[in-house]
Amino acid sequence: MSDLPVNPLVLIGIGSSFAFSGLFYHLYKEKKKELKALKEIPVFRPDEDLVRVLNATPHRRLQYVAVEGKVQADGEPLTSQFIPRCCGVIQKIVAVEHWKYWDSSAAKWNSRTGYKKESNNSVPFSLISPDAYISDASVRVHNPLEASGCFLERVYYKMRNAEEDLVNSLLQTVGGEKPVSKEETEEMLRVGTTMTGFGEVVLERGQVMRLQAPRDGRKYILVPTDHNSFLDSHRSSATMWKALSAFTGITGTAVLACVIRSLMDKREKRSN
Repeated sequence: MSDLPVNPLVLIGIGSSFAFSGLFYHLYKEKKKELKALKEIPVFRPDEDLVRVLNATPHRRLQYVAVEGKVQADGEPLTSQFIPRCCGVIQKIVAVEHWKYWDSSAAKWNSRTGYKKESNNSVPFSLISPDAYISDASVRVHNPLEASGCFLERVYYKMRNAEEDLVNSLLQTVGGEKPVSKEETEEMLRVGTTMTGFGEVVLERGQVMRLQAPRDGRKYILVPTDHNSFLDSHRSSATMWKALSAFTGITGTAVLACVIRSLMDKREKRSN
């Protein structure tokens, strides 16, 4: 190993730089391909224009489109259990208890997750146009929990430390366990949130439409943002992978050039 003219760690670093550059470039190309496909998807708002398009299509159905609108509950919305005047259409509440137990073999307290309670609630909702006060058109979102996408917003989070009382003292003495804290989280899809849905749109009756999972197998997606912002996030991701590919490639090339220059200098010294 010591006879090698170049430190093996340097060679590993050069190889890793080129390998990561290739990986990042592949991710960049995949993201660009995904962005191109997204740009080809027709974009609509829940208005009369979408109704006219559906009436002109066979079976009053569009196989795969993007619909951008604001979330509105079809009936009474859900209310937050923790935040006043916070209403939504989908609600997820998670409560987790954290405990410690005595490990007699190691003579120390270890942590574990205890009781976990999760509740999910939802009410029917639709997407409406921002200027819905002059339009009766709406797109009802069908089975939103089956869609992919992180569309829930965390509206409440609190970590409560366990109080030392008689019950906890008895648990610690008898069972070798003691409660440490309780973690509570509430997430909601709030009324008024701008949302873009990707899927199949069907005209049900009048100006009421339905967004549902596509029958051709393409992804049913809900994102809590407008369509342009959704595309911008993909552009930013593509730019990041491109920059990482260039950086790691240039770094590997620079180090390799330094190694070659060093070897050439050593050869010239020996020849002299």
